[in-house]
Amino acid sequence: MRFFATLLMMTCVLPSLAAGKKERPTGRILDLKYNFKEAGVEMPYSLYLPRAYTAKKKWPLVVALHGLFSNPWQMIRYPGLTTQAEKYGFIVVAPMGYNSVGWYGSKGQKSDLFVPKNLGELSEKDVLNVVANTQKEFPVDARNIFLMGHSMGGGGTWHLGMKYPEKWAALAPLAPAAPKNIVDLIKIKDKPVIMVMGTSDFLWRSGLPWVAEMKKLKMNYEYVEVKNGGHVLSVVQKLPEVFAFFEKHRHKPPEKP
Repeated sequence: MRFFATLLMMTCVLPSLAAGKKERPTGRILDLKYNFKEAGVEMPYSLYLPRAYTAKKKWPLVVALHGLFSNPWQMIRYPGLTTQAEKYGFIVVAPMGYNSVGWYGSKGQKSDLFVPKNLGELSEKDVLNVVANTQKEFPVDARNIFLMGHSMGGGGTWHLGMKYPEKWAALAPLAPAAPKNIVDLIKIKDKPVIMVMGTSDFLWRSGLPWVAEMKKLKMNYEYVEVKNGGHVLSVVQKLPEVFAFFEKHRHKPPEKP
């Protein structure tokens, strides 16, 4: 009787466990939400799983941060981005950063200029939450999480890259609106970085001191400069080089003896 009682309990429990496990479609962009407890809101984000995705192995992850007044839906749909994710076998996730003007904490955690006043803190926390949630739901290789961002997201890439260097395998600030703490580059002296800028971009000159500082620190970096390139098209054109750089610096599993 005890055996049948245990079997009955298992029969009741197993379907609920199966029902709670989401199976995400592959080869297409998914616009999702999660419960952002710290902010008390449902927070959107976007996700792409390669067609070849299987839960039977670990996958590298690219975290893509959008620019000012943009959003994750636009960021993950940059022309060619998911094509490169397919080519190299990367999962891509694009957080909101709380809202379209959060700056991912690169403008400070708190400010009287923003609403809510802890916007920077929430924006930064949202990115970290999305990364943690993605790691929880999918078999992400923790050694191969790459951070990239455009414009405001490029500033966020510098900020989060320097604040949490242990999280990222490599960084890609793209046409970045750089933060002011360039001295903190020393914290990621050994972190691979690829930076893309166009010479006709209004942010171009503000990025040059970062290139000079990376050179001074003898960092492992690539600076891709697009002659007469603007703020957006230069980034889109160079996405293949960005993903190739990520692949180049991907940590490979140790060879079996």
